[in-house]
Amino acid sequence: MGRDHDDDDDDRLAGLFERLRGGGGAAVPTSALGRLRRMAGTALRTARAARKGGGPGEGLGAADPEAIERMVMSLGQLKGIAMKMGQILSYIDAEMPPETQRLLGLLQVYSQPTPFEAIAATIREDVPAEADAILASLDPEPAASASIGQVHRARRPDGTQVAVKVRHPGIDEAIRADFRSASIGKVMGGLMAPGANIKETIVEAQERFLEECDYGLEATRQRRFGELLAGHARVDVPAVHDGWCGQRVLTTTWYDGVGFDRWLATEPSAAERAAVGRALYDFYVGTLYRHGIFNADPHPGNLVFAPYGRLAVLDYGCVRAFDAATVRALAALSEAVRDDDAPKIRDAMVGLGARDPGAAGERFDATRDLLRAFYGPVMERGSHVIAAGASTAIGQAYKTKRAIFRLRVPGKLLFLYRIRFGLYAVLARLGAEADWRAIESELTDGVLSARVP
Repeated sequence: MGRDHDDDDDDRLAGLFERLRGGGGAAVPTSALGRLRRMAGTALRTARAARKGGGPGEGLGAADPEAIERMVMSLGQLKGIAMKMGQILSYIDAEMPPETQRLLGLLQVYSQPTPFEAIAATIREDVPAEADAILASLDPEPAASASIGQVHRARRPDGTQVAVKVRHPGIDEAIRADFRSASIGKVMGGLMAPGANIKETIVEAQERFLEECDYGLEATRQRRFGELLAGHARVDVPAVHDGWCGQRVLTTTWYDGVGFDRWLATEPSAAERAAVGRALYDFYVGTLYRHGIFNADPHPGNLVFAPYGRLAVLDYGCVRAFDAATVRALAALSEAVRDDDAPKIRDAMVGLGARDPGAAGERFDATRDLLRAFYGPVMERGSHVIAAGASTAIGQAYKTKRAIFRLRVPGKLLFLYRIRFGLYAVLARLGAEADWRAIESELTDGVLSARVP
């Protein structure tokens, strides 16, 4: 009996995974020229497709699998911003062919790892007092290798299983090198946020991505989310183990479970999918409205599903906080867009620091279209499953990009695009049914009904 197409796809995926795992050894390129040369091929051209029309991954559909494999290998070697662009493309474009999506999806959990000798050296430099204890039980084989660091499993002296995340040597310099290249910064900004002030967007992106290199800051943020989510009906935040942490090493409790794709393969019930969908919406959007802080990295590789019905959200490196006035303005904008109230949309946009879109005409129409795409699923009344195309609706906004770019949306709002469209993509793949408009309305009502100090 002949092999079917799915078998060939599985073999290709497995082969690419093994090449990524076995490709460690070379240092992360850190010079701007060297990284630009490496990106100038398939990686940079593919990302630029996001700015030229249809959708973020336009042009990928026609690419042959070997070209996609070469791109994944290149992005996995470069790590940093290049790999993050690949991660975004892997889950935000529902129209991308499944094979392409699966190959790019490897970047959600794996890049070419840093050699164990370099990992051990970093641990000894960063947490010298505990280095021997950490290394005594540290699995030399990484459990995951991502754009900023890689994770190794270990065991505390009391028997607690932990995940030790160690930063790739030189990754902070690599990110700075990427942002010294104006073209790469513009591509990243265009991929994540049409209509934004380009200069402010590049500054915002650089600040947030460099913060991801500071594991001491991430530990603080993870503890904060642990406090905010304590007692949550479904979401867990792994605990931080302070004594085994530094600026380049972060140790958290190991969370047993399976990743997003493997969990979906178990064919969870509609009720289970809906519960998970509501929990994820509450985690990514609810914390913004309730507490003025949100995790801005909603890709599926950060989700772990436990066998007893709970899930953990990993990685708190990319987090954004807003003051109460900004949160209130965002809630007012959401309400105005849902009500299609033109004067309130205009007031809210100006209140957030964007240029006045006017009351009518091309600029206002472009603004309205962009905002309706941004809020996508919450525009529809009643319970429904988020359509697969919801995450690519942003592509339609590019068709009016001249009017949109005149809006000059403040760069500080950059990562709101990422959580909205990233979350929509995850919810669409999840097939979760809920009254998303009612969920959003309850959250914004809570903000707008609160007394202003």
